[in-house]
Amino acid sequence: MQISVIIPVLNEEESLRKLIPSIFDHSKNKQLEIIVVDGGSTDRSILTARSLGAKVLQSPTQSRAAQMNLGAKNATGGIFYFVHADTSIHADFETDIIQAVRNGIDAGCYRYRFDSKKILLNFNAWFTRFNSILAGGGDQTLFVAKNIFESLGGFNEYYTIMEDFEFVGRIKKMYNFQVLPKTIMVSARKYDTNSWIRVQLANMTVFILFFCKQSPDSLKTIYRRMLNYR
Repeated sequence: MQISVIIPVLNEEESLRKLIPSIFDHSKNKQLEIIVVDGGSTDRSILTARSLGAKVLQSPTQSRAAQMNLGAKNATGGIFYFVHADTSIHADFETDIIQAVRNGIDAGCYRYRFDSKKILLNFNAWFTRFNSILAGGGDQTLFVAKNIFESLGGFNEYYTIMEDFEFVGRIKKMYNFQVLPKTIMVSARKYDTNSWIRVQLANMTVFILFFCKQSPDSLKTIYRRMLNYR
């Protein structure tokens, strides 16, 4: 059973230099497929990804949902594994995911910890072990069997933000979704650029408005007004 690793990116040259080699290093499958879907990067993300052995697609739409759908459309594996560029995947990802699918888990994700020792970030990360209403955010990565992905129509491209939670919500209504009992590492750069409380307030605001059916474009505008990015 082959896994297609799909990575949506926008100006992630430095992250890709670390992530792509680590995926190949951890894989036992010499035919592993890594698909990087670029949303209009102005740095060397595309050249970097190609030079490291990934297949590169250029999306006409700068949106993670559209980029991930494009990657899935061109993927050949029986399992799709969606990964953010600033994430460090687990060394056993291939074995974990294939075994999970064989055991009847249709889709799932990992727990995570931050690349930081700050207490408040450790507090946040601790909650990712639970299969709660908030489980399945993009930072946790997401694996899903191809047939399940296609049966649900993939990511809803109406969602220019919160596309991961919307999709996982649909998965949970019909299929078996689980959080694997292993931990990956994610970047704390959003917290390094903003304060912990600032990120928490932004996240809480967007979650509440999302469940109140606020339009994705307005959510995206609000989120970007509340946070600084680098």
